[in-house]
Amino acid sequence: MNFAEYSITHKVISWMFALLLLVGGTISFFSLGQLEFPEFTIKQAMVVTAYPGASPEQVEEEVTLPLEDALQQLDGIKHITSVNSAGLSQIEIEIKDNYGAEELPQVWDEVRRKINDKAVELPPGVMAPKVIDDFGDVYGILLNVSGEGYSDRELQNYADFLRRELVLVDGIKKVTIAGIVNEQVVVEISQQKLNALGLDQNYIYGLINSQNVVSNAGSMLVGDNRIRIHPTGEFNNVSQMERLVISPPGSAKLIYLGDIAKIYKDTEESPESIYHADGKQALSIGIAFSSGVNVVKVGEAVNARMAELNSELPIGMSLDTVYDQSKMVDQTVNGFLVNLAESIAIVIGVLLIFMGVRSGLLMGLVLLLTILGTFVVMNVLNIELQIISLGALIIALGMLVDNAIVVTEGILIGIKRGQTRLETAKQVISQTQWPLLGATIIAIIAFAPIGLSDNSTGEFCASLFQVLLISLFISWITAMTLTPFFCNLMFKDGAVSEEENDDPYKGWLFGLYRQTLNLAMRFRVVTLLLVISALISSVFGFAHVKNVFFPASNTPMFFVDVWMPEGSDIKATERLLSRIETDLMAQQQAEDIGLVNLTTVVGQGAQRFVLSYVPEKGYKAYGQLLLEMTDLKTLNQYMRVLERELSLKYPEAQYRFKYMENGPSPAAKIEARFYGEDPQVLRQLAAQAEAVLKAEPTAVGVRHNWRNQVTLVRPQLALAQARETGISKQDLDNALLTNFSGQQVGTYRENSHLLPIIARAPAEERLDAQSIWKLQIWSSENNTFVPVTQVVSDFTTEWEDPLIMRRDRKRVISVLADPINGTDETADSVFRKIKADIEAISLPAGYELEWGGEYETSLEAQESVFSSIPLGYLAMFLITVLLFNSVRQPLVIWFTVPLSLIGVVSGLLLFDAPFSFMALLGLLSLTGMIIKNGIVLVDQINLELSQGKQAYQAVVDSAVSRVRPVLMAAITTMLGMIPLLSDAFFGSMAITIIFGLGFASVLTLIVLPVTYTLAFRIPYPRKQTA
Repeated sequence: MNFAEYSITHKVISWMFALLLLVGGTISFFSLGQLEFPEFTIKQAMVVTAYPGASPEQVEEEVTLPLEDALQQLDGIKHITSVNSAGLSQIEIEIKDNYGAEELPQVWDEVRRKINDKAVELPPGVMAPKVIDDFGDVYGILLNVSGEGYSDRELQNYADFLRRELVLVDGIKKVTIAGIVNEQVVVEISQQKLNALGLDQNYIYGLINSQNVVSNAGSMLVGDNRIRIHPTGEFNNVSQMERLVISPPGSAKLIYLGDIAKIYKDTEESPESIYHADGKQALSIGIAFSSGVNVVKVGEAVNARMAELNSELPIGMSLDTVYDQSKMVDQTVNGFLVNLAESIAIVIGVLLIFMGVRSGLLMGLVLLLTILGTFVVMNVLNIELQIISLGALIIALGMLVDNAIVVTEGILIGIKRGQTRLETAKQVISQTQWPLLGATIIAIIAFAPIGLSDNSTGEFCASLFQVLLISLFISWITAMTLTPFFCNLMFKDGAVSEEENDDPYKGWLFGLYRQTLNLAMRFRVVTLLLVISALISSVFGFAHVKNVFFPASNTPMFFVDVWMPEGSDIKATERLLSRIETDLMAQQQAEDIGLVNLTTVVGQGAQRFVLSYVPEKGYKAYGQLLLEMTDLKTLNQYMRVLERELSLKYPEAQYRFKYMENGPSPAAKIEARFYGEDPQVLRQLAAQAEAVLKAEPTAVGVRHNWRNQVTLVRPQLALAQARETGISKQDLDNALLTNFSGQQVGTYRENSHLLPIIARAPAEERLDAQSIWKLQIWSSENNTFVPVTQVVSDFTTEWEDPLIMRRDRKRVISVLADPINGTDETADSVFRKIKADIEAISLPAGYELEWGGEYETSLEAQESVFSSIPLGYLAMFLITVLLFNSVRQPLVIWFTVPLSLIGVVSGLLLFDAPFSFMALLGLLSLTGMIIKNGIVLVDQINLELSQGKQAYQAVVDSAVSRVRPVLMAAITTMLGMIPLLSDAFFGSMAITIIFGLGFASVLTLIVLPVTYTLAFRIPYPRKQTA
């Protein structure tokens, strides 16, 4: 008993199956999680190690190199990159692509063990290394807390309150606060007063520290009670510190700390990061969702809780949303659901027009049940609704009715020939079940390179393959079972419907096709030469197609990276950005430039709020502006204006303007890496590469990542004089540290806050560079101050590299650039222009050049996909061989596959669309679609031949009989892609499939019969009766 017979004779089971798909799919749809983009694992971690006082070279040699050696012993390390700056080592670890999310916790534990084992061997003075393994956490909701007249502590208190409340919302993983500028207690002691009184500053610092420690005074037993003892004397406020007695033991004078020092609370001078919201001091609150939740529902719960807490918001304080992933998800998913509904309507409309009302309604019903069945399996496998999975459904729509079209067409023809519904259904299913299964498997395998790719891009697009696999396989099941069942219900024996012609192959379309096919097969050599010429032309035309990796996002937000000269103080960087903010806010008020939200981060990048955003590491000379605009058109217009204005008005900084990305976001679109040991040689090579890029007008933002050299002051310690006066190098270091930067001498407790007590010189001494010559150093051996000029012979200045970059245990300097915005230039087009000139740079022995940027990320993604193509194509070819028990017939089918390139190139050039990574996947997927059409046609030829028909006539009749299924399959797929044409992410893929499949299907109906007759030496008859 075959599928058709079983489904028709077991009506209850068939109805239950249909009802299960209908109800189960509907319930599953509303149960599916929702995301904007699919989750994928950021396989990176950071190891941050402080080495106060060390130069970048010392950090590199004494900290980074030993830690890199330890990390290199781990299995699974893909890349180790590091930034070495004065007093700080930042090592980034990237794990190989074949490690899954469930394996990473174990990897990070092993990283910690290696780092901890090596930490005990690091030099004295090196702080404990910190492993940050939540580097890839995404904060889907980003808020700014700001308020005029509020202190940093008041902003922090409210942010802490919000954090405690919001983390309790179900579905929230964690809530973090960024941009906190820590408070400190400052003790300013004038050097002159210390000299006059002859007081040892180290003695004073010791008193401050010992007076405010928490120590155990024990307890006493009184009767049966144990009573704790806790003496007074701790500092409860700043005024108590002023009354601290600092007179030396035995001194007749009573000296208080307040007599010689100014004591007050202040914020730290050089914070790690500073946030502004619309030009005002702010804190950033990042809210991360738990994995697998419905982001829309959790986002609604968060917003509802924030509305409840709104009464707690202090007057004059603002809580603004920078980014809300739940709203973006809701907007994106709803938009794609509309696209999906439009595509379904288009496909059903096409079926109704070309297949008749009953046939169209039947296949439309089967299509809906197939989609609902896909939702059921997606729910079981925890595949969320997001841009990739919904896009996969739209891509699959046309293919989902292919099998049903073939089955319905066969049943219609059988009924017209006088067979009963049951007989013809049994016959059609028996003839087509295995060819259609093979064709479906081939169509699935065509998408397999996406699912088998193990890099981050493959993981990102994995749901595309998963959803296509599920939906196409379900479409075969429904075609074999529900389609004959519904045909039996809707059609009648002997008369399908009034609108159907008795002879389906006598219409004008079939007649025109028959004549065209006969003409092509009569001049088959000329036909093939014309087609091959078109194919060759398309290959050459492909060179004129723009090439991008991933297109920019549709989100109306862009970033401006601002780099001050290296060595700039973070407050100087903040002042520049504040001036830019003032200009932007003034323009918005004066002429409404479309600015919705302005967030500024100084010292590092913002919290990661989308997967494609890569926060910049910590640099005092760096800042970033995040500008949200009303729409993309306004964004594009103003972005170009702002790019010109900033360069002219604030030339002291470098700027990089960038859109939000849909895919990986490298440090720059174009990157040339030079490896070597000598910093001077590396800088010379970088200068030559920069000269090439600056000479290219389409390249902007040319720079290198070692930045400018900075000034270093080197006090020349006279060792003999220092020894005579009892001054050590550490005494000199401490005196310099206290006088200029400030030295922590204790901790001040204020409720739950622990504030460092910082001792430093008054501003008039600290901010005067000349005061270094007047510095006095306390000699503990002689109990007196010694002028610095007695122990330092001179203060010299030198140039040093502030940043030393390393990659895979070698020094590396990267030259960076981007294509100019607002033009048709892409990273690929600029790269092609400069590649040869940079590769022509003469490299000394031991130095290497490597290309990074978009070229590298694109190449890695393509290599990952192409690595699985040979095996996939071999499997597809073997399936066609097994289906036909022949080699020549599969070769005839495969000969038509490259024809899709003619349409692909034509479509991309016509729409001026780029060939993106998604377009590449679309091109690969065309293989399965074209082979599927070829299988259907060749299988029909075999059937006609088995019935004793003359070979040439069998080829022609088979081709004519397959015109409607092949064209219907192509048209439904092509028209179903129309809603994706305007989508930034899927647009190039839609063009690739529409034009590639369209051209290939039409040509297949001509070229495949022509090739078949040549391969099997079927002559053109002298007298052809059409």
